[in-house]
Amino acid sequence: MAGDPVNSYLSDPERASERQIQAVIDKYGLDEPQYIQYLYWLKGVLQGDLGYSQVANLPVTDAIKLKFPATFEIAIIATIIAVVVGIAAGTKSAVKANSALDQTTRVTSLVAVSIPVFWLGLMLLKVFYLDLGWAAPPDGRTSIVFADVPTPTNFMLIDSLIVGRPDMFWDALMHLALPAITLAFASTAIIIRMMRSSMLEVLGAEYVRTARSKGLPEKVVIKRHARRNALIPTTTVVGLSFGGLLSGAVLTETIFNWPGMGRWAADAAFNLDTAGIMGFTLLAAVIYTLANLTVDIMYAYLDPRVRLG
Repeated sequence: MAGDPVNSYLSDPERASERQIQAVIDKYGLDEPQYIQYLYWLKGVLQGDLGYSQVANLPVTDAIKLKFPATFEIAIIATIIAVVVGIAAGTKSAVKANSALDQTTRVTSLVAVSIPVFWLGLMLLKVFYLDLGWAAPPDGRTSIVFADVPTPTNFMLIDSLIVGRPDMFWDALMHLALPAITLAFASTAIIIRMMRSSMLEVLGAEYVRTARSKGLPEKVVIKRHARRNALIPTTTVVGLSFGGLLSGAVLTETIFNWPGMGRWAADAAFNLDTAGIMGFTLLAAVIYTLANLTVDIMYAYLDPRVRLG
């Protein structure tokens, strides 16, 4: 039966005997109150047993090992795009405040935040894959011709270099392009707006005026004095955005047939795969915690006044 927690711990529920089912119930306390069952689940987590995902047809730990690299690759590429474009555009917009460039950037970022992810993904597929033929088809992480190539880490970009297949590296990068751009779009717009706001505030600070009064070149003032301090609040947005991307982009992975965490979580929820849902939720919590820790560490680098105790 779908949603039955017993099924989460059986590799083949339909063929399981009554004795096997009862053994699972006894082991995990599935006939106990919910809070007792939760304690049993926590005990399993500490022992590395997250149950069995019916959707992935694998133990949850194995499903995470298989699907996490796919989401990590798309998230890291999307974050790089968002950070590079967002910081550069936000800085330029603030330096040229109220100019035509600034107005265009502000309107573009506002529109970008408002565009639905599913619509953007479909439009990119239509234009760059169907119409122009520039993009790779939405058939997974690599083309079928590379199906037999060993992938020891399951990170396609890394594995293609390990096995000495530059053609596979390029193919994996082409498959990553549209999903990463789709995923990065909204984050880029948010970073632009945050960076512009922070830069405008910093550019009016006394230490920036002092640097200019000393005759320092404008590029030095912007790069060393203004932009570095403006990055402090922007870093928070980047960290949380990366955590959100990494914990699973359901729509993007579904549109591009991407076998990652987001698609697995959506399928698990749709099929009432309790173990899969709990495993994904636990991983998402860990990711957000690590993202916040990374942001705190970056604060110490960007702001000399911050010291780690």
